[in-house]
Amino acid sequence: MTRIATFVLVVLLGASPALAQTEYDRHVAFDNSIPHGAYYHSEGSVVPPSELELADGKFPVEEAQCVSPPNCLRLKWRSVQGGDWRMAISVRRHYGRLPLAGTVLSLSVFADAAIAADESPLVQLTDAAGEGTPTIKLVGANAPLPARQWVRIRLPFESFTSPVQSTQDPAFDPTRLAAVTFIQGLDDNAPHTLYIDDVRIENAAAAAAPVGLAPPANAAARGYDRHVDLTWQDADPAPHHYKIYRSMDGGPFTGIGIQKPHLHRYVDFLGAPGKEASYRITAVDANDRESAPSGTMTAATRELTDDELLTMVQEANFRYYWEGAHPVAGMAIEVTPGDDNLVALGASGFGIMALIVGVDRQFVTREQGAERLLTIVRFLAKADRFHGVWPHFLDGRTGKVIPYFGKYDNGGDLVETAFLIQGLLAARQYFDRDTPAEREIRDTITWFWRSVEWDWYRRDPGSDFLFWHWSPDYGFHISHPLVGWNETMIVYLLAIASPTHAVPASLYHTGWAGQSDMAVQYRRGWSRTTDGDHYVNGNSYYGIRLDVGEGNGAELFFTHFSFFGFDPRGRRDRYTNYFENNRAIARIQHAYAIDNPLKRVGYGDDTWGRSAGINAGSGRATPAGDNGTINCMASLASFPYTPEESMKALKHFYRDLGDRVWGIYGFRDGFNQTENWFEDVYMGLNQAPTVIMIENHRTGLLWRLFMANPEIEPALDAIGFKTD
Repeated sequence: MTRIATFVLVVLLGASPALAQTEYDRHVAFDNSIPHGAYYHSEGSVVPPSELELADGKFPVEEAQCVSPPNCLRLKWRSVQGGDWRMAISVRRHYGRLPLAGTVLSLSVFADAAIAADESPLVQLTDAAGEGTPTIKLVGANAPLPARQWVRIRLPFESFTSPVQSTQDPAFDPTRLAAVTFIQGLDDNAPHTLYIDDVRIENAAAAAAPVGLAPPANAAARGYDRHVDLTWQDADPAPHHYKIYRSMDGGPFTGIGIQKPHLHRYVDFLGAPGKEASYRITAVDANDRESAPSGTMTAATRELTDDELLTMVQEANFRYYWEGAHPVAGMAIEVTPGDDNLVALGASGFGIMALIVGVDRQFVTREQGAERLLTIVRFLAKADRFHGVWPHFLDGRTGKVIPYFGKYDNGGDLVETAFLIQGLLAARQYFDRDTPAEREIRDTITWFWRSVEWDWYRRDPGSDFLFWHWSPDYGFHISHPLVGWNETMIVYLLAIASPTHAVPASLYHTGWAGQSDMAVQYRRGWSRTTDGDHYVNGNSYYGIRLDVGEGNGAELFFTHFSFFGFDPRGRRDRYTNYFENNRAIARIQHAYAIDNPLKRVGYGDDTWGRSAGINAGSGRATPAGDNGTINCMASLASFPYTPEESMKALKHFYRDLGDRVWGIYGFRDGFNQTENWFEDVYMGLNQAPTVIMIENHRTGLLWRLFMANPEIEPALDAIGFKTD
């Protein structure tokens, strides 16, 4: 099963109505490389006798000098007759990300020695279909590149023309730009080094960016175990980006990083406790002109206890929902960077649970949390629903359905709705005070709960299954039955518990745990194994018995998504105790990482956890699905099941890899040390689970709240759950 179940919530009070995220991320092709040594999103090749410096076949990363610190790209070549070389920067692509937009290629360059037009590389643009432009010289004929000076070059797309007309009209689509490639020019047989930074696709008006930016105000710094967190307020007018300077031990201030204009937080990873640093921040316009610096702030790192580390991780991941949310909907972006208006219902349910944790741990006040949740439920009350069921994605501006997965996906999504209702029911119990805001929250949630027509999604009264989707135009065309073992268990629990549109408890056994030919073939279809194809398994993997689950248990999010609210401890149905079964799956994943049959770099006792995410492959811990990517959430959200193993992973991810996997919203989506891949991406579905399950490990808060809803225990009794 693929993860069609996805992503998360919240609104930043006082945020600008117009999000700036898209403006930056849709115009910047390169600003920095997270991995050291080689830039992952690049590719180079050379044909002798020409020479080209490569780092693992990619662009070498330069850290000694740059326009947008801490690094830039180094292009070092010698063009020789009969040879060839080329080096391409790929436009980063991932799920949910919008394409670049603009009409001008803009980049900053620095040459060790002056470069004339005939000595310069050629440049070509390529779109996603592989169609390319003619090549043109990077350096204009009348403007040789000066030595040892940063210069911004702007090449309008319309300038990519050839003096000889083609036999066909140009096919290059600038709206689907995929790569910027530097190619060998004339064979001058001389060595050259060119540093390249801050590659953008601008609009023509960008060169006229405002001058005289004000410095960022109210800058502050707070030290943690290995990093310092910097915050500030908006500069006015909005800059192209912010630049962060650091001074160690009273030394000079040097540039260490930049931040996007819509973000007012930066993480400086110092790498050890007991370090003190001072900071200043400037605002920078599109022509690299800086404001005066902010005031100086100073902070020091200190060794944190295990308990403090857990709180630090929860608070940082929580910020994705508090600071990174849609300003109208109150719901978080599906993936960041991504489409600012693509908000997801299921992850919003997870985000609501993260919001509860944020209030309970006093990351924000109860009043702030209630106001945020009120924004969310008011938006949801006006949003598109289909027999009481929300779609997978809504437009955060309008509440209208976004059929992201195709035209048939323009209706209700029962799984996403179940994830949302799970979070809302926990919130109904938490916000229990007699205030106007909290009364409205409870009343609205109860209305939502009673209006979801779970029985409609049975398709017909005689069906043994619930179905994932229904469209007002295409009905049950997708016809995707909900069959476990996977993340959809909570759908059956809620559908059976519904106070108004319940389905028979027997559907839990004929649908979720069904043994019919249809259910068996469904499980075989996605798992490609007979282990667990009848729901029950009974085999052992690495000496660990697995009662339920296909193969060795599959992706770890299966053990999380249905168990944020449903407390599986001390109870079992006729098949298993799900707390122990989930624990077995997590232990098998941990054992697989130690065994490391494919010899992936980094795998081991403190580096484990396979689940769905960016670049995750299948997400399964099997040789057939293992591409070397570790998902940070996978092991961290398993804290209730594997506290010792999860704490080892947390400390390693943060203390040893933190400069590459830790950012302003806590742990990023994942990493792949085999490929030297560390992407600056956060996913709503992978930020909240860490917050929620660490809290369930620490206090059981979300389990206690969800199980307190009076409709839940009778439904579990009807299914046949017993005290274990």
